[in-house]
Amino acid sequence: MRFVIVTGMSGAGKSTTLNTLEDMGYFCVDNLPIQLIMHFAEIAYTKENDIDNVAIGVDIRSGVYLEQLSECLVALKESHYNYEILFLDSNDDVLIKRYKETRRNHPLARNGRIEDGIKAERARIAFLRKEADYIIDTTSLLTRELKAELDKIFLQGAEYNSFIVSVVSFGFKYGIPRDADLVFDVRFLPNPYYDLELRPLTGNDEAIQNFVMQYDEAEEFLNKITDLTEFLIPNYIKEGKNGLVIAIGCTGGKHRSVTLANGIYKELQALPYTAKIVHRDIEKDTVRKG
Repeated sequence: MRFVIVTGMSGAGKSTTLNTLEDMGYFCVDNLPIQLIMHFAEIAYTKENDIDNVAIGVDIRSGVYLEQLSECLVALKESHYNYEILFLDSNDDVLIKRYKETRRNHPLARNGRIEDGIKAERARIAFLRKEADYIIDTTSLLTRELKAELDKIFLQGAEYNSFIVSVVSFGFKYGIPRDADLVFDVRFLPNPYYDLELRPLTGNDEAIQNFVMQYDEAEEFLNKITDLTEFLIPNYIKEGKNGLVIAIGCTGGKHRSVTLANGIYKELQALPYTAKIVHRDIEKDTVRKG
C-alpha cells in the first residue's frame, strides 16, 4: 500500500493532485487534522480493510497544529507505517496570479496582502519541503502536464526526478522570455525566411529542419548546448534549484529557434529529468499578417 501525504504551497495544485490520485483509485482525504493522521494510518494499514492506496492533504490550513506534524511523522516511522511526501510548489508571481484569478484570500494574508501570506507560508512549511520524497514545481505546468507527472510517479512507478527542464523557442522581436535562465541566440545561422518556399513552414517541418541542420555550425551548437546542460543541471540541483528554462531565440521564433529547441529537447529526453518544450512565438507572424 502507498500512503501519500500531499502538501505544499496554497495555490500550487494540491486540489488537482488529490482529484487525480482519487481518479487513480486512491482513497483521498483533504485537510485531515494532524491529531487524526496516526489513527487514520492505523486504519489504513489494517489487513482487514480493502483500501489499496491512500492520500491525505495536509497544509497551512491546519493552523497552529501544523507544528505537531513533525512529531506525527516520527511516530509513523516508529510504527513502521511507510509514507511518502509529495510537495507542490510554484513561484510567488504565479501563486499571486492564481489567487487574483480565483478572487480568493490567502489563508495567512490577514492584512489582505497575498505576498505577505505566501512569505509566511513558505517559512512555516519549509520543514515539509526538506522531508519531501517528490517535489513538483507547477509554475509552468498545465493541468494535463501535472497529471502526467503524477502518472509517472504513482501509476507507472517510474524513477522520478523533480527537476524540470523547459526548452522555449522565441523570437527576439517579441522579447526575451521573462522566466528564462539561459538565453541563446541562433541568429548566426542562415535564415530560411528568405527562401519563399520555406518561409510559410516552421521548425516543426522536415524541410526547415534539413535546411537549418545542414550547416556544421548548427550541429556543433546543439552538441555544445547539450554538454553544457548536462554539466549545469547537477550543479543547479546541488544549490537547491528545481528547474531550468533554456530559451533559444531567432528573429521571429518560427524557423531556426524552433529547430534547435526541438533538437535540444530530444537530447534532454535521454537524461533522468523531466523535459518539456514550448514554442512561444511560432504562430505570431501568421496571426499578425492574417
